[in-house]
Amino acid sequence: QVQVVESGGGLMQDGDSLRLSCEASGITIFGGVAMAWFRQAPDQEREFVAAITGSGGRTFYSDSVSGRITVSRVRAKNMVQLDLRSLVPDDTAVYYCAAAVAASFGETSMYSAEQYYAYWGQGTQVTVSS
Repeated sequence: QVQVVESGGGLMQDGDSLRLSCEASGITIFGGVAMAWFRQAPDQEREFVAAITGSGGRTFYSDSVSGRITVSRVRAKNMVQLDLRSLVPDDTAVYYCAAAVAASFGETSMYSAEQYYAYWGQGTQVTVSS
């Protein structure tokens, strides 16, 4: 049984930094799988934040947060981290981790598309106060 579990959310202050972690267990594919972070703010659609290939060799970021975030993974494991810097209230959202069943995708655009990720976590709340 595959499980995706996020951790690290909480109440933050404007300007703080935060690390979110995610582990996908039970995926029986040799090597790592592509994983991603999405977020959903109150009354908003869920949006792509960042993704990383199974090898960790390529990363992808949303333009809206690029420069303030870094996604990384633990080598040889389906564990990823998301570092967010200079938090602002607009970063308030539930952050979801997702795992694919492949190490990489054929097109760059696929990394930001929800339908290519088979497994999802329950999400972790991040609240940024001003």
